[in-house]
Amino acid sequence: MRPSHWAPPVLWMAVILALSTEAGGAPQTGRVLLPILATLLPGASPLQLEAIHGGLRKGAHVAEYAVLAALWFRALAGAGWRRRPAGLAALALGTAWAIVDEAVQTRMSSRTGSPADVVLDTAGALAAVTAAVAGWRRCLDVLTDGLLLVAAVGGLLFLGVSVWLDLPSGWLGLTTPAALLAWILRRRGRRRPPAAAARIRS
Repeated sequence: MRPSHWAPPVLWMAVILALSTEAGGAPQTGRVLLPILATLLPGASPLQLEAIHGGLRKGAHVAEYAVLAALWFRALAGAGWRRRPAGLAALALGTAWAIVDEAVQTRMSSRTGSPADVVLDTAGALAAVTAAVAGWRRCLDVLTDGLLLVAAVGGLLFLGVSVWLDLPSGWLGLTTPAALLAWILRRRGRRRPPAAAARIRS
């Protein structure tokens, strides 16, 4: 494995470790993010801004470990590993580094290591590895189908509650049928026989 393979993930691991110090703690990120959030959301209360800030920090856990796993997958695949072994190794490396990351935080006065954060980190790594092994297009198809189905089912539930409580449904009356129709059309298009699909394209 050449330095061009392993250097990017190793450097990213160093960045993650640096963010595990006091410099990456909630008070420090709050000094930057909370004024920005207050400007973007002038009607939000301090408690709501703190909740959004906390959500962004948790989202950063997922993102930074998704990047780490993707970099390790790229390194191992570039060194000649097959997709599945490279994906499993990248996931294992990401999880191991998440444990190290949280262990480091437990030794600092202003940080707290958390098993829940290890789970979040691993989820980010798993998402990136799944996309890399299965293919980005396939994962995007599955994600799109899932989101459309959630929008359709959730919209129908909210519409039912709105009718039951005699509340206005707003845009749900349009977006829910649209999401359901889009999901059905995608499913039907995927089941179309190759010959029929070829005739349509021609």
